[in-house]
Amino acid sequence: MKFYNIFFSPTGGTKKVADIVAKGTNPEFEEIDLIKEPDKLMKVKFEKEDLCLVSVPSYGGRVPSVVVDMFRNVKADGTKAILAAVFGNRAIDDTLLELQDVLEASGFVCIAGMEAVAEHSLMHQFGTGRPDRQDEKELLEFAAKIMQNSETQMTPQFPGKKPYREYGGVPFKPVANGKCTSCGLCVKECPTGAISLDNPKMTDKAKCISCMHCVAICPKNARKCSKLVSFIAGRKMKKVCSGRKENKLYI
Repeated sequence: MKFYNIFFSPTGGTKKVADIVAKGTNPEFEEIDLIKEPDKLMKVKFEKEDLCLVSVPSYGGRVPSVVVDMFRNVKADGTKAILAAVFGNRAIDDTLLELQDVLEASGFVCIAGMEAVAEHSLMHQFGTGRPDRQDEKELLEFAAKIMQNSETQMTPQFPGKKPYREYGGVPFKPVANGKCTSCGLCVKECPTGAISLDNPKMTDKAKCISCMHCVAICPKNARKCSKLVSFIAGRKMKKVCSGRKENKLYI
């Protein structure tokens, strides 16, 4: 039996959640980073006795489209999967339900799921510092409960509804400023290929999913979004993103 920690984590929040749950589930896990090693997912032969933790951020209450596309090329053999939808202190909406459908279409059997809070990837004033120590304690408890019945656990009822909520993206498209040295790191790691090697300072807005990975990894801190747009959006979202939202387990 192998345990795989599979995650899509552009700004690091989802990975923090995934690592906590993975360590609480099986300390000896194989990591599959869908941004840094996207091809690895298709090379692994997922067996029936294996167990996978699949963690994704919730974008507008949906699974990131690039993740959906990745799993279309995966064929599992009844491999058990634990689902984690990570959100920036608003709500996951249909994310877990959609992720279940995506994984089952690829041959996985979903035995448990959770929604967990991480610092918002666009507006860091929401969910600041999360997952924190309290979150870590709760997520480790979730992992322990899942493993108690992992062999007999049936697919739980995940929240959400069909058709999934519509999500057309957000108007946050990062561009580079004068600090950019055209090192090409953002070009290499952009999950949608929205940044051109010929001109790394520009972003293809049609391809960009506003994941902010390029902003997070830039060694010169040269990629930013419009401060005005961020300010307006922050005020608009304050009501729905304020307060401490809770992590939830589904088994």
